[in-house]
Amino acid sequence: MVEQYRPDIRKRAFQYSLRAIKLYHALQEGMDGAGWVIGKQFLRAATSIGANVEEAQAGETRADFVHKYGTAQKEARESCYWLGLLGESAIVPKRRLTPLIRETEELYAVITAIIRNAKNGSKARVNG
Repeated sequence: MVEQYRPDIRKRAFQYSLRAIKLYHALQEGMDGAGWVIGKQFLRAATSIGANVEEAQAGETRADFVHKYGTAQKEARESCYWLGLLGESAIVPKRRLTPLIRETEELYAVITAIIRNAKNGSKARVNG
C-alpha cells in the first residue's frame, strides 16, 4: 500500500509547504493580528513536515528513520490543529481551508503507514 506513495511523499510534502507559504502570505496581508500569529505557527509546523521527511531519507538507523517520520507525523497533526483554529475562528473561511485540511490528513495517513511499515521491518520499501 505505501509502495505507491514512496516516490510521492517527498514531492507531496514539498508542495504542501508551498501551499502553506501561500496561506501565510495571504494572512500577512490581512489586518488580523491573531491570523498573523496562527499563520506563523501553521507555517512552522507545515514546512517542518517536509523537512523531517527529507531528513528521514538520510536516517542512519531504522530508529532514526522512524523518529524523523514520527516528527513529521506530529507536525502534520499540529498543522491540522492550526488550520482548524483558523477556520473555526472565521479568520479564513472554512471552505477555503477544506482542500488544505484534506491534504494534511492524507499526508498524516501516508506518514503513519510509512512508520508502521518501517517498524515492521520494511524500511527498504519506503525509504526512497
